[in-house]
Amino acid sequence: MENKKIVKVLEPVVRLNGVRSVRVIGDPGCEGLGTYPMKVYAGALEECGRDSITLIVGDLVPAGTKHHYQMVQELTEALAQNAVYSLRGNHDTGAYSDYFGLKNYALLADGFAVVVLDNAMRTFEEEGLALLGQVLAMEEVERAVIAFHIPVPNHFIRNCVSEEEFDRLKQAYGPWKEKVNYLLCGHVHSRFEDQVDGIPLICTGGGGAMIEDVSKDIRACDVEHHVVHFYMEGGVLKHQIADLPEDCYSRERKDPVLRRELEETVQGELLAHFKYLMFADRAKRRGLDWIAALFRALAASEYYHARSFYAVLDRPAPFSDAVRTYVPGEAYEYGYLYKTLAEYARDHSAPLAEQAYTGAARAEKVHAALLEQAADLEHIRETEIYVCPVCGYVMAGEEAPERCPVCGGPRKQYEVYGGNAK
Repeated sequence: MENKKIVKVLEPVVRLNGVRSVRVIGDPGCEGLGTYPMKVYAGALEECGRDSITLIVGDLVPAGTKHHYQMVQELTEALAQNAVYSLRGNHDTGAYSDYFGLKNYALLADGFAVVVLDNAMRTFEEEGLALLGQVLAMEEVERAVIAFHIPVPNHFIRNCVSEEEFDRLKQAYGPWKEKVNYLLCGHVHSRFEDQVDGIPLICTGGGGAMIEDVSKDIRACDVEHHVVHFYMEGGVLKHQIADLPEDCYSRERKDPVLRRELEETVQGELLAHFKYLMFADRAKRRGLDWIAALFRALAASEYYHARSFYAVLDRPAPFSDAVRTYVPGEAYEYGYLYKTLAEYARDHSAPLAEQAYTGAARAEKVHAALLEQAADLEHIRETEIYVCPVCGYVMAGEEAPERCPVCGGPRKQYEVYGGNAK
């Protein structure tokens, strides 16, 4: 079946009449093609449909096997709304050319050119540098973006090609440097803008991979998933960064039957997760460590399955607002639901249920208070958090009581989180 969206580039120079803009996605698949990163990629593809074409600046897949290329190709074909071009990243090895064609090529759009160079192995290929010089020498090319995967040396990160490789690139574009409007790269799971050799450098790696801390100046908490928009305006080639909202994709959620089935699937996976953890505890108490480890591993697997299904349904608020959205549910549980159910259990001679609801209500009240504190991200106080594994009560502070105030469980059993916990 011939692809309709992914373009397999077969000629080194491709003329694109009527194309006046391009949106760029960086590093969608290098950490794996799981549902969560692919949801970000799906949202990025939909956002990129607002421009004439899409360019992916490398690392579509975690490893260059036909299996992974087939997966990302099928997803891209199903979701892309315009023609999709790619360049090779360091993860895009193996069968890359079978799916995407040439590794070095140029796109001649209306008013500007995008020259794609392969440096996935941290070196620019001679044929790519020769093509760059050939394209920049064209009279019709007045503005250009030079795109590659691994950054050239810059002021922010060290994860880049060598100065010698950058010198080779500069020698190739040197005679026509005034035509080079931007250098564009990916590889780093973040974003930053810089000036190198007097040319704007844009590094974008926010199209699916988890955003990471890359330096003390570029932290994950300050960067969103995003795409980059290049466009012509008033005879000038410009760019904008377009952040992707947390709720960037919603196609499956709009199908009522599929939404209901997904919700039930999440519940089933989480119940299996819980059952396996319970059995792992039983096995551990009996000294059957391997059986306990097996069931903990199965529980982890079921959790990740649930996360994948829930990611399709999830409608998260922006992170800066998200923590506070969990407070009303906790307040409802401790203020009304668990209190009511504890009273019902007491009236119907069900003392264990009454005890469970009463203890949980006390914990939920602490949950709400901690969430209120965490919602103030600017002034959060990072103390140690203790959880009683007997009843689930939560305590926070520099010190915890010797025994749980709800069930009396000893401090030596507490699970410790945050602060200086390891």
